[in-house]
Amino acid sequence: MDSKVISLKQAVALIPDDAHLALGGFTAQRHPMAFVYEMIRQRKMNLHLYGHCPGGDWDILIGTGCVRHIEFSYEGDEAFQTIGPMMRRAIQDKKIEWEDYSNFGMLCRFFGGSIGLPFMPTITQIGSDIVRHGGLSQKTRDRDPKIAAKKLHVMNCPFTNERTILLPSINVDFAVIHAQLASERGTVRILGQTYGDVEYAQCARKVIVTAEQIVSEDFLREEPGLNHIPHFKVDHVVHVPLGSHPYAVYKCYDHDPVQIAEYHRSCRREDTFREYLKQYVYEVADFDGYLEKIRQRGGDKEIMADTELGYAPNIRRRIE
Repeated sequence: MDSKVISLKQAVALIPDDAHLALGGFTAQRHPMAFVYEMIRQRKMNLHLYGHCPGGDWDILIGTGCVRHIEFSYEGDEAFQTIGPMMRRAIQDKKIEWEDYSNFGMLCRFFGGSIGLPFMPTITQIGSDIVRHGGLSQKTRDRDPKIAAKKLHVMNCPFTNERTILLPSINVDFAVIHAQLASERGTVRILGQTYGDVEYAQCARKVIVTAEQIVSEDFLREEPGLNHIPHFKVDHVVHVPLGSHPYAVYKCYDHDPVQIAEYHRSCRREDTFREYLKQYVYEVADFDGYLEKIRQRGGDKEIMADTELGYAPNIRRRIE
Protein backbone atom coordinates (compact mmCIF):
# COMPACT_ATOMS: atom_id res chain seq x y z
CA MET A 1 0.00 0.00 0.00
CA ASP A 2 1.50 3.33 -1.06
CA SER A 3 1.58 6.00 1.62
CA LYS A 4 0.10 9.41 0.82
CA VAL A 5 1.71 11.06 3.85
CA ILE A 6 3.85 14.11 3.08
CA SER A 7 5.14 17.04 5.14
CA LEU A 8 3.16 20.21 5.74
CA LYS A 9 5.62 22.29 3.74
CA GLN A 10 5.41 19.87 0.82
CA ALA A 11 1.61 19.95 0.88
CA VAL A 12 1.41 23.75 0.92
CA ALA A 13 3.96 24.00 -1.88
CA LEU A 14 1.43 22.23 -4.13
CA ILE A 15 -0.94 25.22 -3.93
CA PRO A 16 -0.21 27.69 -6.76
CA ASP A 17 -1.00 31.38 -6.74
CA ASP A 18 -4.51 32.12 -8.10
CA ALA A 19 -5.80 28.75 -6.83
CA HIS A 20 -9.49 28.22 -6.04
CA LEU A 21 -9.72 26.76 -2.52
CA ALA A 22 -12.17 25.43 0.04
CA LEU A 23 -10.90 25.18 3.62
CA GLY A 24 -12.76 22.83 5.96
CA GLY A 25 -14.38 23.59 9.29
CA PHE A 26 -17.10 25.93 10.53
CA THR A 27 -16.73 29.34 12.25
CA ALA A 28 -14.51 28.35 15.24
CA GLN A 29 -14.34 24.60 14.60
CA ARG A 30 -11.81 22.29 12.93
CA HIS A 31 -10.05 24.64 10.51
CA PRO A 32 -6.73 23.55 8.93
CA MET A 33 -4.84 26.35 10.69
CA ALA A 34 -1.37 24.79 10.48
CA PHE A 35 -1.88 24.68 6.71
CA VAL A 36 -3.08 28.30 6.70
CA TYR A 37 -0.04 29.57 8.63
CA GLU A 38 2.28 27.74 6.24
CA MET A 39 0.48 29.27 3.25
CA ILE A 40 1.21 32.68 4.74
CA ARG A 41 4.88 31.78 5.25
CA GLN A 42 5.12 30.61 1.65
CA ARG A 43 3.38 33.84 0.56
CA LYS A 44 0.61 32.36 -1.56
CA MET A 45 -1.16 35.12 -3.50
CA ASN A 46 -4.43 35.95 -5.27
CA LEU A 47 -6.33 33.03 -3.77
CA HIS A 48 -10.03 32.57 -4.51
CA LEU A 49 -11.82 31.17 -1.45
CA TYR A 50 -15.20 29.44 -1.22
CA GLY A 51 -16.97 28.62 2.04
CA HIS A 52 -20.30 28.63 3.81
CA CYS A 53 -19.20 29.69 7.32
CA PRO A 54 -15.42 30.11 7.57
CA GLY A 55 -13.71 31.81 10.49
CA GLY A 56 -10.25 32.94 11.50
CA ASP A 57 -8.64 30.74 8.84
CA TRP A 58 -9.97 33.09 6.17
CA ASP A 59 -9.52 36.21 8.25
CA ILE A 60 -5.79 35.90 8.76
CA LEU A 61 -5.26 34.91 5.11
CA ILE A 62 -7.18 37.98 4.00
CA GLY A 63 -5.28 40.20 6.43
CA THR A 64 -1.94 39.09 5.05
CA GLY A 65 -2.95 39.90 1.48
CA CYS A 66 -3.07 36.28 0.25
CA VAL A 67 -6.68 36.51 -0.95
CA ARG A 68 -8.21 38.34 -3.90
CA HIS A 69 -11.77 36.96 -4.14
CA ILE A 70 -14.20 35.28 -1.74
CA GLU A 71 -17.61 33.62 -2.17
CA PHE A 72 -19.34 32.85 1.12
CA SER A 73 -22.31 33.39 3.44
CA TYR A 74 -20.65 34.43 6.73
CA GLU A 75 -17.18 34.70 8.22
CA GLY A 76 -16.40 35.06 11.89
CA ASP A 77 -15.34 33.47 15.18
CA GLU A 78 -18.90 32.73 16.20
CA ALA A 79 -19.67 32.93 19.95
CA PHE A 80 -16.17 34.22 20.70
CA GLN A 81 -15.76 37.45 18.79
CA THR A 82 -17.16 39.49 15.92
CA ILE A 83 -17.32 39.07 12.19
CA GLY A 84 -13.75 38.73 10.93
CA PRO A 85 -12.08 42.12 11.44
CA MET A 86 -9.52 41.79 8.64
CA MET A 87 -12.16 40.62 6.19
CA ARG A 88 -14.42 43.53 7.13
CA ARG A 89 -11.59 46.01 6.64
CA ALA A 90 -10.53 44.47 3.32
CA ILE A 91 -14.09 44.72 1.98
CA GLN A 92 -14.49 48.30 3.19
CA ASP A 93 -11.15 49.29 1.64
CA LYS A 94 -12.00 47.41 -1.59
CA LYS A 95 -8.89 45.23 -1.31
CA ILE A 96 -10.85 42.07 -2.12
CA GLU A 97 -13.88 41.27 -4.23
CA TRP A 98 -16.67 39.33 -2.56
CA GLU A 99 -19.92 37.61 -3.40
CA ASP A 100 -22.48 36.60 -0.78
CA TYR A 101 -25.08 33.85 -0.68
CA SER A 102 -27.19 32.41 2.11
CA ASN A 103 -25.64 29.63 4.18
CA PHE A 104 -27.89 27.04 2.57
CA GLY A 105 -27.27 28.59 -0.83
CA MET A 106 -23.53 27.99 -0.52
CA LEU A 107 -24.12 24.42 0.61
CA CYS A 108 -26.34 23.87 -2.43
CA ARG A 109 -23.50 25.11 -4.64
CA PHE A 110 -21.00 22.72 -3.03
CA PHE A 111 -23.47 19.86 -3.25
CA GLY A 112 -24.04 20.53 -6.95
CA GLY A 113 -20.31 20.32 -7.56
CA SER A 114 -20.02 17.17 -5.47
CA ILE A 115 -22.50 15.27 -7.64
CA GLY A 116 -21.25 16.60 -10.96
CA LEU A 117 -24.07 18.99 -11.84
CA PRO A 118 -23.45 22.45 -13.37
CA PHE A 119 -26.05 24.13 -11.14
CA MET A 120 -28.52 23.47 -8.33
CA PRO A 121 -32.16 24.65 -8.38
CA THR A 122 -33.49 26.04 -5.12
CA ILE A 123 -36.02 28.49 -3.71
CA THR A 124 -33.71 29.70 -0.95
CA GLN A 125 -32.81 33.43 -1.04
CA ILE A 126 -36.01 34.42 -2.91
CA GLY A 127 -37.20 37.73 -1.49
CA SER A 128 -33.76 38.76 -0.25
CA ASP A 129 -31.32 41.35 -1.59
CA ILE A 130 -28.88 38.50 -2.24
CA VAL A 131 -30.78 37.89 -5.47
CA ARG A 132 -30.62 41.56 -6.49
CA HIS A 133 -26.99 42.41 -5.73
CA GLY A 134 -23.79 40.80 -7.00
CA GLY A 135 -20.25 41.38 -5.83
CA LEU A 136 -17.76 40.05 -8.35
CA SER A 137 -17.21 42.34 -11.32
CA GLN A 138 -17.87 41.26 -14.89
CA LYS A 139 -14.22 41.93 -15.63
CA THR A 140 -13.22 39.42 -12.93
CA ARG A 141 -15.66 36.82 -14.28
CA ASP A 142 -14.38 37.27 -17.83
CA ARG A 143 -10.74 36.99 -16.73
CA ASP A 144 -11.09 33.67 -14.87
CA PRO A 145 -13.12 30.89 -16.53
CA LYS A 146 -13.28 29.00 -13.21
CA ILE A 147 -15.56 31.73 -11.81
CA ALA A 148 -19.28 31.38 -12.59
CA ALA A 149 -20.43 33.55 -15.50
CA LYS A 150 -22.98 35.18 -13.20
CA LYS A 151 -24.03 34.96 -9.55
CA LEU A 152 -27.33 33.13 -10.13
CA HIS A 153 -30.21 32.77 -12.54
CA VAL A 154 -33.89 33.32 -11.75
CA MET A 155 -36.52 31.47 -13.76
CA ASN A 156 -39.98 29.97 -13.53
CA CYS A 157 -40.00 26.25 -12.84
CA PRO A 158 -41.12 24.38 -16.03
CA PHE A 159 -43.20 22.01 -13.88
CA THR A 160 -44.84 24.25 -11.27
CA ASN A 161 -44.29 27.72 -12.76
CA GLU A 162 -42.97 28.82 -9.36
CA ARG A 163 -40.09 31.28 -9.16
CA THR A 164 -36.88 29.26 -8.89
CA ILE A 165 -33.21 30.15 -8.50
CA LEU A 166 -30.39 28.27 -10.23
CA LEU A 167 -27.12 28.48 -8.28
CA PRO A 168 -23.81 27.74 -10.05
CA SER A 169 -22.08 24.64 -8.68
CA ILE A 170 -18.61 24.90 -7.17
CA ASN A 171 -15.59 22.88 -8.25
CA VAL A 172 -12.43 23.97 -6.47
CA ASP A 173 -8.82 23.25 -7.37
CA PHE A 174 -8.05 22.13 -3.81
CA ALA A 175 -10.03 21.24 -0.70
CA VAL A 176 -8.01 21.26 2.52
CA ILE A 177 -9.72 19.40 5.37
CA HIS A 178 -8.61 18.94 8.97
CA ALA A 179 -9.86 15.69 10.52
CA GLN A 180 -9.35 13.68 13.67
CA LEU A 181 -8.33 10.42 11.97
CA ALA A 182 -6.77 9.45 8.65
CA SER A 183 -4.87 6.47 7.35
CA GLU A 184 -1.65 6.63 5.34
CA ARG A 185 -3.68 5.48 2.38
CA GLY A 186 -6.06 8.45 2.72
CA THR A 187 -9.26 7.14 4.32
CA VAL A 188 -10.66 9.90 6.55
CA ARG A 189 -12.91 9.82 9.62
CA ILE A 190 -14.36 13.01 11.08
CA LEU A 191 -15.70 12.79 14.62
CA GLY A 192 -18.75 14.93 15.35
CA GLN A 193 -20.29 17.28 12.83
CA THR A 194 -18.86 17.24 9.31
CA TYR A 195 -20.29 20.66 8.32
CA GLY A 196 -19.66 20.99 4.55
CA ASP A 197 -16.33 19.17 4.51
CA VAL A 198 -17.51 16.04 2.70
CA GLU A 199 -19.02 18.14 -0.09
CA TYR A 200 -15.84 20.26 -0.21
CA ALA A 201 -13.79 17.12 -0.79
CA GLN A 202 -16.17 15.67 -3.35
CA CYS A 203 -16.23 18.84 -5.47
CA ALA A 204 -12.43 19.31 -5.44
CA ARG A 205 -9.93 18.37 -8.11
CA LYS A 206 -7.33 17.68 -5.38
CA VAL A 207 -7.87 16.92 -1.68
CA ILE A 208 -5.32 17.47 1.08
CA VAL A 209 -6.14 16.22 4.58
CA THR A 210 -4.34 17.31 7.73
CA ALA A 211 -5.01 14.92 10.60
CA GLU A 212 -4.66 14.78 14.36
CA GLN A 213 -3.79 11.08 14.20
CA ILE A 214 -2.57 8.70 11.52
CA VAL A 215 -4.19 5.33 12.17
CA SER A 216 -4.13 2.02 10.32
CA GLU A 217 -6.39 1.31 7.39
CA ASP A 218 -7.48 -1.88 9.15
CA PHE A 219 -8.68 0.13 12.16
CA LEU A 220 -10.83 2.39 9.98
CA ARG A 221 -12.21 -0.58 8.05
CA GLU A 222 -13.51 -2.18 11.24
CA GLU A 223 -16.38 0.33 11.13
CA PRO A 224 -16.44 1.63 7.55
CA GLY A 225 -19.77 3.38 8.01
CA LEU A 226 -18.08 5.89 10.31
CA ASN A 227 -15.64 7.04 7.61
CA HIS A 228 -16.49 10.12 5.56
CA ILE A 229 -13.95 10.54 2.77
CA PRO A 230 -12.71 7.47 0.84
CA HIS A 231 -9.02 6.91 0.21
CA PHE A 232 -9.37 7.22 -3.56
CA LYS A 233 -10.61 10.82 -3.19
CA VAL A 234 -7.66 11.97 -1.06
CA ASP A 235 -4.40 12.95 -2.73
CA HIS A 236 -2.21 13.78 0.28
CA VAL A 237 -2.25 13.32 4.06
CA VAL A 238 -0.32 15.42 6.58
CA HIS A 239 0.09 14.47 10.24
CA VAL A 240 -0.46 17.65 12.28
CA PRO A 241 -1.47 17.20 15.95
CA LEU A 242 -3.18 20.35 17.29
CA GLY A 243 -3.37 21.41 13.65
CA SER A 244 -6.52 23.49 14.13
CA HIS A 245 -5.27 25.60 17.05
CA PRO A 246 -6.61 28.03 18.24
CA TYR A 247 -9.88 26.43 17.09
CA ALA A 248 -11.61 23.37 18.48
CA VAL A 249 -11.44 19.77 17.31
CA TYR A 250 -14.12 17.60 18.90
CA LYS A 251 -12.75 14.80 21.11
CA CYS A 252 -9.23 16.23 20.85
CA TYR A 253 -9.12 19.78 22.22
CA ASP A 254 -11.24 22.85 22.72
CA HIS A 255 -10.91 26.43 21.55
CA ASP A 256 -8.07 28.54 22.93
CA PRO A 257 -10.00 31.67 23.95
CA VAL A 258 -6.81 33.44 25.08
CA GLN A 259 -5.27 33.12 21.63
CA ILE A 260 -8.48 34.03 19.81
CA ALA A 261 -8.82 37.15 21.96
CA GLU A 262 -5.20 38.10 21.34
CA TYR A 263 -5.73 37.79 17.60
CA HIS A 264 -8.81 40.01 17.63
CA ARG A 265 -7.12 42.63 19.79
CA SER A 266 -4.20 42.68 17.37
CA CYS A 267 -6.56 43.35 14.46
CA ARG A 268 -7.63 46.73 15.84
CA ARG A 269 -4.59 48.39 14.28
CA GLU A 270 -2.38 47.51 11.35
CA ASP A 271 0.85 47.69 13.38
CA THR A 272 -0.40 45.33 16.10
CA PHE A 273 -1.69 42.90 13.48
CA ARG A 274 1.75 42.87 11.86
CA GLU A 275 3.30 42.23 15.26
CA TYR A 276 0.96 39.27 15.76
CA LEU A 277 2.03 37.83 12.40
CA LYS A 278 5.67 38.40 13.24
CA GLN A 279 5.39 36.60 16.59
CA TYR A 280 3.22 33.63 15.60
CA VAL A 281 3.87 33.12 11.88
CA TYR A 282 7.00 34.73 10.47
CA GLU A 283 9.42 34.36 13.39
CA VAL A 284 8.74 30.64 13.79
CA ALA A 285 10.10 28.17 11.27
CA ASP A 286 7.06 25.93 11.25
CA PHE A 287 3.93 24.91 13.13
CA ASP A 288 5.97 23.21 15.87
CA GLY A 289 7.54 26.59 16.58
CA TYR A 290 4.07 28.15 16.84
CA LEU A 291 2.95 25.44 19.27
CA GLU A 292 6.04 25.97 21.40
CA LYS A 293 4.93 29.57 21.95
CA ILE A 294 1.50 28.30 23.04
CA ARG A 295 3.08 25.75 25.39
CA GLN A 296 5.19 28.43 27.05
CA ARG A 297 1.99 29.81 28.59
CA GLY A 298 0.48 26.35 29.19
CA GLY A 299 -2.18 26.91 26.58
CA ASP A 300 -1.98 23.40 25.16
CA LYS A 301 -2.82 21.78 28.53
CA GLU A 302 -5.78 24.06 29.33
CA ILE A 303 -7.71 23.17 26.20
CA MET A 304 -7.35 19.38 26.05
CA ALA A 305 -10.75 17.71 25.72
CA ASP A 306 -12.44 15.64 28.38
CA THR A 307 -12.45 12.09 27.02
CA GLU A 308 -16.18 11.62 27.62
CA LEU A 309 -17.52 15.09 26.84
CA GLY A 310 -15.29 15.77 23.86
CA TYR A 311 -14.49 19.31 24.98
CA ALA A 312 -12.86 21.15 27.91
CA PRO A 313 -15.69 22.09 30.30
CA ASN A 314 -13.76 24.52 32.49
CA ILE A 315 -12.24 27.01 30.07
CA ARG A 316 -13.64 30.52 29.78
CA ARG A 317 -15.58 30.80 26.56
CA ARG A 318 -15.02 34.50 25.90
CA ILE A 319 -12.13 36.79 26.78
CA GLU A 320 -12.17 40.43 25.70
